[in-house]
Amino acid sequence: MEKGIILAGGGALIENIDKLVSEKTGMPVFIAESPLECVVKGTGKTLEDLEKLKTVLLNARKMK
Repeated sequence: MEKGIILAGGGALIENIDKLVSEKTGMPVFIAESPLECVVKGTGKTLEDLEKLKTVLLNARKMK
């Protein structure tokens, strides 16, 4: 919360979405340098450490 929100993924490419989110949250909002690439890299890291992240991913599913 101190540094703000960084938008990544396809939604970050929506025109002025950063300004809208900033207005609604009162926080600074930034768009990642390569928003689509961020998602791919994050997914790759998750798959590399799947065993380590298994409990986090399973708990997130239970919360739904």
